[in-house]
Amino acid sequence: MTDAVVTSAAPRKRSKRARPRPDGWAWTGIVIVVIGLVLAVIGPWIAPHGVGEIITGVYAQPDDLTTLGGDVLGRDLLSRLLHGARLTVGVALAATVSGFLLGMAVGFSAAEIGGRYDDFVTWLIDVFLSFPPILLALIVIASLSSDLWVLVGTIAVIHSSRVARVGRAVAMNIAALEFVEVARARGEKLTSILVREIWPSTIRPLAVEFGLRLTYSILFLSSLSFLGLGIQPPDADWGSMVRENMNAMQNDAFVAVLAPAFAIAILTVGVNLIVDWLGAQSGRGISEELTK
Repeated sequence: MTDAVVTSAAPRKRSKRARPRPDGWAWTGIVIVVIGLVLAVIGPWIAPHGVGEIITGVYAQPDDLTTLGGDVLGRDLLSRLLHGARLTVGVALAATVSGFLLGMAVGFSAAEIGGRYDDFVTWLIDVFLSFPPILLALIVIASLSSDLWVLVGTIAVIHSSRVARVGRAVAMNIAALEFVEVARARGEKLTSILVREIWPSTIRPLAVEFGLRLTYSILFLSSLSFLGLGIQPPDADWGSMVRENMNAMQNDAFVAVLAPAFAIAILTVGVNLIVDWLGAQSGRGISEELTK
């Protein structure tokens, strides 16, 4: 009887939970995204020809000079795909990171400060969300030109309002927990509370949001380029390549349109596969915390 009491009174060792490993679909998404990032970095260096170099006939078939054939002006389609990877992935990633940082700063500070500042931020977010994103982008780009930094800033601002709403909702739940109250009682500054206390507890749900925002950036940039307001010639991105080669469908040169469209589709699918896995792990992690 005594042994039983001693045994029950002994401290229990917490079992270390193994970090969940990506499943097959998640690994597929990771491989796709890694390939996209690698092509964005080294694509222009391994391209056989220059981005605007005319080397063959209009919509020429693949030959010794062109692996995938020519485009509407006789430029190498493969070379333009490799050059376009840098702008498509680079601009989308830069806009997503910028918008994410801005949105988190606004949302987290609103959740922590509260009061009139929170009311003003909520009103401002609602104002931005009331504008259709494509209409807001058209107004800004038509006013300021299609400069690369204008594109990044426009997409980042569009992202920031949505990230701020999600970040505020997540941070408000965490700001009410005991360890945040203890940090306030210690007299820590606002920046320290946001970075050291709130941010680490929001990584999982915000990682899912980051993946969704990245997918949206790729599609949104491609849409702007398709409308002629994105990346301007002679530079290339995958959306502008689809727009330039639309007439290829009438000349039996389907590759000129399908290749950039497929590149956009496969990259967004890869990001979504990772997002789905992160979303499942985030929900599982929250449920495990609640059942402790």
